[in-house]
Amino acid sequence: MRLISRRELGALAAASLWPGRVSAAEAVFTSYAEAKPVLAWLARELPPELAAPNQSKWDAWNRKNDRAIRTRLETGDLDSLVNLLLFGTSFTGQPRIRIEDMGAQARNGVLNARVADLVHGLAVPRGNERLAILRDLVLAKGVQFDSPEQRKQAGVFILQNLTRVLEEKRRFAERSTAAAAKSPDSTERILAERSGLFRDRGVSLDTGILADYSVDLALQRVKQQGGLGRVSRVAVIGPGLTFIDKDEAAAFDYFPPQTVQPFAALDSLLRLDLAGRDVSLTVLDISPLVLQHLQRARQQASKSIGYTIQLPQDAARSWPADLEDYWRRLGDRVGSAVEPIAVPATFSGLKTRAFTVTPEMVLRCQAANFDMVAQRMKIPTGERFDLVVATNVFLYYDRFQQALAIENVAPMMKPGGLLLANDELPESPESGVHRSGVSAVTDGRAGRDAMAFYRKQ
Repeated sequence: MRLISRRELGALAAASLWPGRVSAAEAVFTSYAEAKPVLAWLARELPPELAAPNQSKWDAWNRKNDRAIRTRLETGDLDSLVNLLLFGTSFTGQPRIRIEDMGAQARNGVLNARVADLVHGLAVPRGNERLAILRDLVLAKGVQFDSPEQRKQAGVFILQNLTRVLEEKRRFAERSTAAAAKSPDSTERILAERSGLFRDRGVSLDTGILADYSVDLALQRVKQQGGLGRVSRVAVIGPGLTFIDKDEAAAFDYFPPQTVQPFAALDSLLRLDLAGRDVSLTVLDISPLVLQHLQRARQQASKSIGYTIQLPQDAARSWPADLEDYWRRLGDRVGSAVEPIAVPATFSGLKTRAFTVTPEMVLRCQAANFDMVAQRMKIPTGERFDLVVATNVFLYYDRFQQALAIENVAPMMKPGGLLLANDELPESPESGVHRSGVSAVTDGRAGRDAMAFYRKQ
């Protein structure tokens, strides 16, 4: 791997030589004329506010919907607060709580002890980045920590959110079961189960290696079929931030929050020789946490400091050989292996590895604030994306919103470009984006996922 000079790093940091450069200022609300094809196609599925749509109704609804989507981020962050309560180890010495053991752990005092420890951690984060982020969130909700009574009310607030999350889990399980019954094919069933599954849930930042592995498999399949030429510009929509997963087996908070998918996607493209080292990647997201996180990473990279990613693996959870191999090699094309953070005694048997992304590759990633349902990025024809990756994103929207998103993303793609999404998406006749293939990961113990390829005509 050629080492890049400090002068070259400075040029990348300034972004003046960046191919396909986009900025948040270029994200504009979708006009009524641009939305008309979807409004006509799904006329029977429009929200009540868009009955007999016109310019005024559309503008009002679209901006209201954008605000609602961004507000759902707060609910997703509160879900992370609950996940931290149940599975976090950085603020407490109490055992973790499994959902199925909730009643027993409540009766024996473990739940109350974890709530008390979490309240104390939120009151005094002491350099814990997750606690500091969540403290700001709950303070904005009017929760205070200055007096014993206020801390008691903070505990009540946390338990109220726990109750909400448990009820949502029950409702989503029912919805997933109903969706699975509609398709006998295993791959199609995975896509059908996910489609719109979380359409009324808070938008979560949870992410995991399975989605990255699914993208890698999809790119392998596409290359075998000759369905993707040389990639120079990539977009990743909603890559997520490893805060603390809702799945206990993947829920860790002993290392700082991190985003993996942008660098995993670049790693796969380079390994498969689908891209060169001049490739650029744009993260499109509505989360201030993700956008700020990537901006800090770029600031560090401009000082020749790389970006380190931790990859824990629960040894008790069997992975198929191909996924294990992917875990072992992930990152070797965008960086190099480093010593991982020591694993707490709580996680005896946990396997882990780490790698540091080179400053050069960090600086080839940029971020823009973009709501794919409500907005479009005005990108010149010659600078549009060859590849768009959007995993664990579309499931937060209903069919109408998904159709709007595709209609917005399509003009950002080059003809022949691919959108990779692990969802069954509505194919508007006007967008020119149609499904051309699918690959699946279905090992029950490691997880299950399917990736569909949507091609821009």
